Amino acid sequence: MFDTDLLHVFVTVADSGGFTRASEILNSTQSTVSAQVRRLEEQVGQPIFARSTRNVQLTAAGETLLGYARTILRINEDARQKLDGATPTGRIRIGASEDLTGAWLPRVLKNYVSRFPGVTIDLEIGIGPQLMRKLDDGELDVMVAGRCAGDDADGWRLWREPLVWMFARERELPMPLQLALFPEPCPYRDAAFRALSAMGGSRQEWTIACTSSSLAGVRAAALAGIAATPLPRSLAGGDLRIVAASSEELPLLPDVEYVAKVGQRANSPAVAALMDTVQAAAGPVIA
Repeated sequence: MFDTDLLHVFVTVADSGGFTRASEILNSTQSTVSAQVRRLEEQVGQPIFARSTRNVQLTAAGETLLGYARTILRINEDARQKLDGATPTGRIRIGASEDLTGAWLPRVLKNYVSRFPGVTIDLEIGIGPQLMRKLDDGELDVMVAGRCAGDDADGWRLWREPLVWMFARERELPMPLQLALFPEPCPYRDAAFRALSAMGGSRQEWTIACTSSSLAGVRAAALAGIAATPLPRSLAGGDLRIVAASSEELPLLPDVEYVAKVGQRANSPAVAALMDTVQAAAGPVIA
């Protein structure tokens, strides 16, 4: 049986992305947190974090343990609340990228509020890097957003799906290629630039035809046949088609990796309950 105190420390390190931030959240020291993780690794019998000088990443064993740890802690907390007659209350500040607002985010919020009606939600929709800065500045408690696989950033990984080119159905791409993009900083924009710059042939010629800070804006440009836009595959459908990169002379794009991250001092029961709900809903919702 694993020590629940050690499991709590482990989940905090995984959610915050490092021992230093976890120690701040737990009001402890980095050496104490490291020692507690080592004790848990002794109980597990193998490493649960792959440590480097820049950050920590979960090992395969750590990924497996994280799901069980959340379940164990949730059951433990549910039992405590039932016996105490208490449920999480207060206000929680959530930041989410706009590509999650179609189906995934409403499902998470519905499940969360149905369980914890006493929690008030402040919701901010934006672009991942901007939300990350607000989280680091203490303006958000939890952030959920997409980043391109391989980008150096911490957070708890939820799921991956392809980043693809999208354009109006039954329309041919314009020549030279026209793009509809989110403004900087944006991981999808950067990924498109890197892929196009690394590609040979005529499709190296491209221009930005539309810049919009909203998903509705770049979708509108694509639906109008003005420009192609790079978006996660789960957003395709209706009159917006996925462009076959190989047959239409466009470069392949990297996967989108959705991550959740908790603020340094966001250690309330309401935040813990939200992370449980997010973890349970991990996975794209295809329209």
